[in-house]
Amino acid sequence: MAADKPTPSSNLDDDDYPAYTMGRAAEMLGTTPAFLRAIGEAKLIVPLRSEGGHRRYSRYQLRLATRARELVDQGTSVEAACRIIILEDQLEEARRINEQLRDGMSPDPQTDV
Repeated sequence: MAADKPTPSSNLDDDDYPAYTMGRAAEMLGTTPAFLRAIGEAKLIVPLRSEGGHRRYSRYQLRLATRARELVDQGTSVEAACRIIILEDQLEEARRINEQLRDGMSPDPQTDV
């Protein structure tokens, strides 16, 4: 069943693949590992762990961390920033679901004859 196993090239396109170590993620975001730990404690992101127990972050998680960093830099507390982002994410998901339902419930022009 080798076809079911992800290939290294498919991992490059996967936003959820935990490719970044804590140090690299902090460097990319221009922040500290302590900040990443803080947003993890606030339950904004839950990094996956390597076999050795080290935190690994995905691109999606880094985007959330970037948004948190922007809010914190504007004076919002870490906990409040994380809650804001979680609510923004939930709102976006609800909008997506509503749009899908609206599209699925549209009357079919062929059945209205």
